[in-house]
Amino acid sequence: MQARETATPYQTSKKHYTYMDYLQLPDDGMRYEIIEGELFMSPAPTPLHQRIIRKLLVKLDNFVEKSHCGEVFDAPIDVVFNEENIVQPDIVFIARENISNITEKNIQGAPGLIIEILTPGTAYNDLVNKKDLYAKFDVKEYWIVDPQKQWIEMYTLTEKEYTLHQRAVKSGKVSSVVLNGFQVLLKDTFSYPSQ
Repeated sequence: MQARETATPYQTSKKHYTYMDYLQLPDDGMRYEIIEGELFMSPAPTPLHQRIIRKLLVKLDNFVEKSHCGEVFDAPIDVVFNEENIVQPDIVFIARENISNITEKNIQGAPGLIIEILTPGTAYNDLVNKKDLYAKFDVKEYWIVDPQKQWIEMYTLTEKEYTLHQRAVKSGKVSSVVLNGFQVLLKDTFSYPSQ
């Protein structure tokens, strides 16, 4: 059974939303995104989610800084694909040749790499809606990370569709195609301090 088949969709309403509507949303600690004109929201992330983001962000940022190949951001930051598609990915890499996509207010257009960390409230969007959206707008590489089951899937783009390039569970490593030489060891990513 695919993870995508077991994820539960969650959305807030059937109204058609645009970027102008998005700018009017409250700053209430919730995470809002618009996908194909539909508004989605999720609560603040869990400590486990944030631990994984921190580990991946530090590793990716160190690699990008050393190689001078672009810039890395973590949520909350708006990635605006168009007026009806605005998301806040967990981690975003923008290649140096696309630095002009970084504006004063947001990122315009497709990042080279996006990483999403699953939570029960965001799993369906990350596995289905956002995966389809990222492929549609030419995000070259997409990583999905499951902290509970301790796996990472890495997808690469071919003709507007993602192909599973690599999957590792609990051990092993995942290596980027977009960032040659960047790899993540699962044992480091999923090691947590004692509770």
